[in-house]
Amino acid sequence: MVTAESLSTDRYEVTSIPEGLDAQQTEVLKAFINYDQVTWNIWFTGTGVENAEPLMTAEAYQILKQNYDASASNGTDSIGGGLRVAVTSVAVTTPDLAGTQAEIRVCSDHSDLVAYDADGNDVSNPETLQGRYDVLITMIYENGIWKASDENRLSNHECVV
Repeated sequence: MVTAESLSTDRYEVTSIPEGLDAQQTEVLKAFINYDQVTWNIWFTGTGVENAEPLMTAEAYQILKQNYDASASNGTDSIGGGLRVAVTSVAVTTPDLAGTQAEIRVCSDHSDLVAYDADGNDVSNPETLQGRYDVLITMIYENGIWKASDENRLSNHECVV
């Protein structure tokens, strides 16, 4: 049985997941959490962007890579602190003949995050880094696995973890 606690790590805390998920929704949830933890680990460590490639569609990976490269040129070397995520819904749909997709809605609490440059100096911008964000993530079933394909921030500072 999957629980919020079983999906959490030291710096990535899943505070809640929806009750009553079926097997396919649980598979989507686990794939999303894996993707989210891998991508956050990239920001936490400043390394390993290639680890996200198999978990994302090609288009989504290119966006991540561009953001990663831009972050490095902005002077951000890594992120510290912890992240809290409340998964509010998991919905599986079949939009067309192209395949199956799912939508995961989360409240992602970044209020404890801190950005550091290569010298260990705090270069956080509270306006863009810290806050709570209501986010809708689209997952696509591709080549036998669920992959992240799109992320849309629905609101800032309005959700509860």
